[in-house]
Amino acid sequence: MTAQQLLEQYGPREAMDYDVVVVGAGPAGLAAAIRLKQRAAADGREISVCVLEKGSEPGAHILSGAIMDPGALTELLPDWKARGAPLEQAVTEDQFLFLSETGSRSVPQALQPDCFKNHGNYVISLGQVTRWLAQQAEALGVELFAGFPAAEVLYDEAGGVRGVATGNQGLGKDGTPTDHFQLGMELRAKYTVFAEGSRGQLGRELIARFQLDAGRDPQTYAIGIKELWEVAPAQARPGRVVHTAGWPLDSLTYGGSFLYHLPNNQVAVGLVVGLDYRNPWLSPFEEFQRFKTHPAIRPIFEGGRRLGYGARALTAGGLLSLPKLVFPGGCLVGCEAGFLNASRIKGSHAAIKSGMLAADAVADALAAGRSGDELEAYPRAFEQSWLFDELRRARNFKQWFKKGRMMGTLMTGIEQWLLKGRMPWTIHRKAPDYAALLPAAQAQPISYPKPDGKLTFDRLSSVFLSNTNHEENQPAHLTLKDVSVPVHVNLARYGGPEQRYCPAGVYEFVKGPDGHDKLQINAQNCVHCKTCDIKDPTQNIVWVAPEGGGGPNYAGM
Repeated sequence: MTAQQLLEQYGPREAMDYDVVVVGAGPAGLAAAIRLKQRAAADGREISVCVLEKGSEPGAHILSGAIMDPGALTELLPDWKARGAPLEQAVTEDQFLFLSETGSRSVPQALQPDCFKNHGNYVISLGQVTRWLAQQAEALGVELFAGFPAAEVLYDEAGGVRGVATGNQGLGKDGTPTDHFQLGMELRAKYTVFAEGSRGQLGRELIARFQLDAGRDPQTYAIGIKELWEVAPAQARPGRVVHTAGWPLDSLTYGGSFLYHLPNNQVAVGLVVGLDYRNPWLSPFEEFQRFKTHPAIRPIFEGGRRLGYGARALTAGGLLSLPKLVFPGGCLVGCEAGFLNASRIKGSHAAIKSGMLAADAVADALAAGRSGDELEAYPRAFEQSWLFDELRRARNFKQWFKKGRMMGTLMTGIEQWLLKGRMPWTIHRKAPDYAALLPAAQAQPISYPKPDGKLTFDRLSSVFLSNTNHEENQPAHLTLKDVSVPVHVNLARYGGPEQRYCPAGVYEFVKGPDGHDKLQINAQNCVHCKTCDIKDPTQNIVWVAPEGGGGPNYAGM
């Protein structure tokens, strides 16, 4: 049954009205909710705020390195230390390594650009910080509904946003209602703040509908793959931060790794790979596993134990790819818009700041008796903020690396170390990430070693550590516009890249009963990274939110 048929037979949907609905309980969405309640208290008025979160709880779907610059958090909650915020491990040491296949070369501290220096920052679990932010929001009276994905944007008669609807529950695989069927609920608002994170389902729709990316550089993304390890005490150095560039990626592929030493003998390790890579035989997951075998990296993990695994896309285009932030009835914040500073490898501080800026614009509009219009004060405030200045200084970072590692390294050094971000030029790009893949016949195949189960692992054992779970009897949340394209185009021309770029083993080509190839989608493995939605060369795969609470349940990530 179609959505319209379900509404006609089982509707109308129940509805709740709020001043503000926030879609996504990540750092940006929660910062917006907290700021709105702070403004309401300061102004002596009430602002009703609802936050929707598709994960089973706040933080369940949050994945990041992460190093946190506490500046924006201090602006939002100046007493965060007294409140028990889980920022406990200050950075004590910075190191940047260039890796060859067998060796490493350290960049002297004096030559490291400021964007790679982390004095005053903290090594954190962003999931834990998000859970703590959710507690602060609820203490202020924010209504937070976890396990309820926003699946539909509601529009008024003039075409403006008037809220969202949550997804239906209890549909079978064929789309027909089961005995547990329940219609989604409408959450109507004077303003709706979209904070779904990178490549959000509704944000993607809004950007297209309102042409928010008109005149901007195409957005660019990366996939970040992360593991959490408990290492031998002799290898633990709490507060140590290591970033690397070079091997195992080739010189034309953007990417790098991180190792962040946490308390309790834990180390977060990950690899970031730009999704504009050209070789369809490349597998970001296998590149990450191979990275851990480097002579400078292997000793850290030998004798250790892997605790967690996850993957997530990053919106990395920066200032030049930032869409218009507002439209009638709503706005974009955080990674939904793309505030990540790729040069600093940080985005949580930017997410929090963007949420605060949006909240201030919403609070002023509500105080003036407005609703449903464009919050023009939000982008104006952003352009006058320290966040704009920070992103402007880093505006060329990703663009230079499009020209190769050597050019990117050289020009980053010139712009960030020598010129301190005050360069008089701007570099633009024109092609989206999905258009970068070469035909398989024009690319060099890559042979990856088999995992040993001690230092390197396969996808399925990794997904197990992410605690991923989906209700099996539900419509597929990974959909194809044309079911013939995966075999007739992707497999025939590009060698079936979806079976390599997915870090969770969702896609595999198998032989059908007739002996012909077909694409099998193992949707239950999906960790919601959105890589397929971004990298599919034909843009035939569309990710939509599954039934509430489905997906990973990250712990300590």
